[in-house]
Amino acid sequence: MHKFRKVTLLIAPMLLLAACSTDGGVNPMTGSTQSSSASIPEIGGSKGSKPTISAPSGDAPKTLEQKDIFVGTGKEAIATSTLEVHYTLMAWSTGVLVESSWDSGQTATFPLSGVIAGWQQGIPGMKEGGRRLLVIPPDLGYGAGGAGSSIGPNETLIFVVDLVKVS
Repeated sequence: MHKFRKVTLLIAPMLLLAACSTDGGVNPMTGSTQSSSASIPEIGGSKGSKPTISAPSGDAPKTLEQKDIFVGTGKEAIATSTLEVHYTLMAWSTGVLVESSWDSGQTATFPLSGVIAGWQQGIPGMKEGGRRLLVIPPDLGYGAGGAGSSIGPNETLIFVVDLVKVS
């Protein structure tokens, strides 16, 4: 009986540790936490064409969410890069497409250091030829001021970014 108690005392803590999460609740697909009531939009469309974005549902995530739809193979974006991209923007609160460079047929070119914090944090590491979903909370987007008539105050932004060229 004495041997049994020793074995039990040794095994019980190991079982407790094995049952614990070691990832802190981090979503392994995005590397960030996500509210259980949020449903990140699904992205469709083929490479080289305008993406489709399903309407979001639930509460918007409170932290930056990113997911590679297509992984590129070209040059990698870094904080000091100038980017040529195609992008589509949807507002979380309405599920309405706000704008898309695909509609004009013209890519946008800009230094990464000159755009919203959500892009500055969510784009580095992306490679040319890739497509990435970014769900950007207001504090990393346009904040309490919004942007024009199409992006209201404290709006969560859904971007699908196709990285065309890094320089």
